[in-house]
Amino acid sequence: MKKLVWLNGVVSPLESAMTTVQDHCYLYGDGLFEGIRIYGGKVFKLDEHLDRFYHGIKYLKYQMDISQPELKQIILDVCRQAEADNGYIRLNITRGTGLGLDPSKIDPKPNVMVMINTLALYPPEAYDKGLDVVTTSFKTIPADALDPRLKCIGKYAANILAKQEANSRGAGEGLMLNHQGYIAECTGDNIFLIQGGVVRTPDPSCGLLKGVTRDTVMNLAREAGYKVEEGFLTPFDLYAADEAFLTGTAAEVIPMVTIDGRLIGDGKPGPITKDLISRFRKHTCEGTAF
Repeated sequence: MKKLVWLNGVVSPLESAMTTVQDHCYLYGDGLFEGIRIYGGKVFKLDEHLDRFYHGIKYLKYQMDISQPELKQIILDVCRQAEADNGYIRLNITRGTGLGLDPSKIDPKPNVMVMINTLALYPPEAYDKGLDVVTTSFKTIPADALDPRLKCIGKYAANILAKQEANSRGAGEGLMLNHQGYIAECTGDNIFLIQGGVVRTPDPSCGLLKGVTRDTVMNLAREAGYKVEEGFLTPFDLYAADEAFLTGTAAEVIPMVTIDGRLIGDGKPGPITKDLISRFRKHTCEGTAF
C-alpha cells in the first residue's frame, strides 16, 4: 500500500505532504476529523462517517464547498491510487487560514485532507488477553461547552492527557467520567459492559462520542438476540460487571479484563464479548468498494 495524502486537490506521498503554519487547526485546534477503516479493498461505514463529518461542518459553520457525494468520490479515488487493501483513512477539515480567533478575519476556505495510512492502537495480543483499564482524573468536556457528538480536533487534548495518565499507571487504556461521575468513554473508544447477559453502554447524554463502531456493535448485538441498554453507569457497574469491552474505528472491538486493579468477571474475555468480536469481524467484509 502507498501512503498518500490528498490535500486541497493535490495528491502527494505522505512524507512530503505539507500545509501552512497559519492553518486555523494548527494555530487553534479549529478542525474536524474522521478515522475510517479499509478492509479487503472496501471502505467500512463510509457513509456513516461522512454523515457525522458533515453534521460537524454545519455545526461549526465551516464554508465547505465540496459536497458530500464529491468528497466520497475523492476518498475512493485516493484509496484506488494508494492500492489500499487494508488501511486507515484520516479525513480532516479545518476552518481556513489566518492568525487570530475571529473567523471573519481569516481566509474562510477550508483546508481539506484525506490521508491513507495505517494505525493500530493496541498490540495484537491485547485482543486475546484483554486490556487493563484505569479510571483517570481527567473528565470529558461538558456538553454545554462543546457537544460531544462533534469530532473536534482541539477537544482531544483532554483525551491525550487521560491517555498519558493511563500510560504512567501501566494501563492499556484510560476511562473518562463526566462531571457528574458517570462513565462517558475511554480516551479513544466507547465502552460496553455485560451484566446478566445484558449488553449495557453509557447513554450519549453522558458526554461521549456517538461512535460509528459503537452503533454497529449495538446493532449486531440486537440481531444476535442480546438485550442492549443505554443508560447512566458508574464505576461500580464496571466493578460488578461479568464482561466488558471497548469499541472504536481504530480499536475495532477489544476485551477489557480489569478496571482499577479489579478483575472484571474472571479476568478473561467473556463469551458474549468473544461472540460480538467474531460477528464484527465478519461484518467488516461489507463496505464501499473502490
